Amino acid sequence: MPVKKDEAFLARAIATGAGEAPADLVIKNVTLFNVMDGSSRETDIAVTGDRIVGTYGSYEGAVALPGAGLTAVPGFIDTHLHVESSLVTPLEFDRCVLPHGVTTAICDPHEIANVLGAEGIRYFLDASLETVMDLRINLSSCVPATSFETAGACLEVDDLLPFRDHPNVIGLAEFMNFPGVLARDPKVLAKLAAFQDGHIDGHAPLLSGLGLNGYLAAGIRTDHEATTAEEALEKLSKGMTILMREGSVSKDLEALAPILTPDVSAFIALCTDDRNPLDIAEEGHLDSMIRRLIAKGIRPLDAYRAASWSAANAFGLKDRGAIAPGKRADIVLLNDFEGCGIEQVLAGGVLANDAAFSSRGSVAPVGLNSVKLEPVTPGTFDVPARNSDTSVIGVLPGKIITEHLVKRLPVSGGKTLVDLEQDVLKVAVVERHRGLGHVGRGFVHGFGMTSGAIASSVGHDSHNICVVGANDAAMSHAVNRVVAMNGGFAVADTEGVKAELALPLAGLMSLEPFETVRSDLESLRAAARLLGCTLEEPFLQVAFLPLPVIPHLKITDLGVFDVDKFELVDQGS
Repeated sequence: MPVKKDEAFLARAIATGAGEAPADLVIKNVTLFNVMDGSSRETDIAVTGDRIVGTYGSYEGAVALPGAGLTAVPGFIDTHLHVESSLVTPLEFDRCVLPHGVTTAICDPHEIANVLGAEGIRYFLDASLETVMDLRINLSSCVPATSFETAGACLEVDDLLPFRDHPNVIGLAEFMNFPGVLARDPKVLAKLAAFQDGHIDGHAPLLSGLGLNGYLAAGIRTDHEATTAEEALEKLSKGMTILMREGSVSKDLEALAPILTPDVSAFIALCTDDRNPLDIAEEGHLDSMIRRLIAKGIRPLDAYRAASWSAANAFGLKDRGAIAPGKRADIVLLNDFEGCGIEQVLAGGVLANDAAFSSRGSVAPVGLNSVKLEPVTPGTFDVPARNSDTSVIGVLPGKIITEHLVKRLPVSGGKTLVDLEQDVLKVAVVERHRGLGHVGRGFVHGFGMTSGAIASSVGHDSHNICVVGANDAAMSHAVNRVVAMNGGFAVADTEGVKAELALPLAGLMSLEPFETVRSDLESLRAAARLLGCTLEEPFLQVAFLPLPVIPHLKITDLGVFDVDKFELVDQGS
């Protein structure tokens, strides 16, 4: 919890900073890297409560941390993520990523909100009061994202306003429904109007020209969906802060790194959107992005500035982003400056260690029975035959954007079949919130599987059950196991389930420690590879197939969806 900033605290902070009283904690003889001017100087850093009170001087304190040989940089700020997509609870996410230097995470609880509505947002706000890191919330703006899918909830402006004044709420989360903005949809305008005096996050993939101007005229000022330097530079030129993204699926660092120059580093921040515990263990979190940017020749000042100062300014967090008196004591101590090797982390003046994590309060899980679906059969996935070409979703590894392919597929017994020679599998989305019986059926290219199936109750954004498979029997085994677990991932063949991960909290998150989730993900990846899957991260790739606000072709429980035309595809069935 934040330290109360009353007269007594201020008097103590002033006295400590002036060297007239001992600090609570002092980092001795550390090299302070200043993200304002790029300088590096040896100094003590004094902390009182959750605030830095002294730099560039000598201090004494109740606790002294040795800093010789280490470099201090400001704590990292992940500017856009969905904790749910890490597959662990907010408290486990805290324990997983804070040691990687992420002292502030700006979260959109969009996933749980699509399942549980206001109850899901309330769960995240309660959790944000217990984390050691500062977990900030942007209120989910598009629940559901479109009318072409079945979500578990619908949030209008009146559902969001009760949360607006919560101390950990920043503003309105990514406004994905950019067609609704440009069409001046009354419900869209009501949400935008209610947050005009606060922050509104953007989400406008490939939007440019006059359309982009219209979108920004609504007061939207950030975007994490730029996937090319050209797109990012146009958005920068129109006043947007670009949130450079590198997650488990969406990987834009390579394309956007060249724009992170001294001229614009104050207007570029970093985000993950999102990483799972296995990728975090293997690669890191924002620390991975920083070391990769520096290795590509980006100035360390620009990389560390984007991870801290630029991010804080973009989201109105004026109390952090630099190591300076009066700023929040979010400090990362590095044993390798250019390699972003982390020795120790302080979040609000608290050392990120086992004692800090064990002292947190608990938050009861919610949505433990969110999967309302009867068992499916192989026949559930039959696709009626058609006599013309079929629209096929084309997966692009490392991207959530998909291609709209058209292929001629084999037909037999009045049914359209998979074509393994063309790497075309079936994909289906089964509605799981209300037991309506909706099943969207289609085809997907790019998984490389020659047998079996993968199913997931994580299916952005409405989080119905999405399954990709080479045969119907395996697809039914995988879906039924996900149902039995009240949500999760499952890999199956025609004989049954081969690997699984239970995600019973809203069908999105595990109740287990992140280390257990990491181990289960390793088993799932291995099982998927045995089916022939060639994708590095197949499960989150499956999860993004039902996302009908990202071009170009997607699938929902209502059918195959053309994002460019913003309409369901007539497959002739």
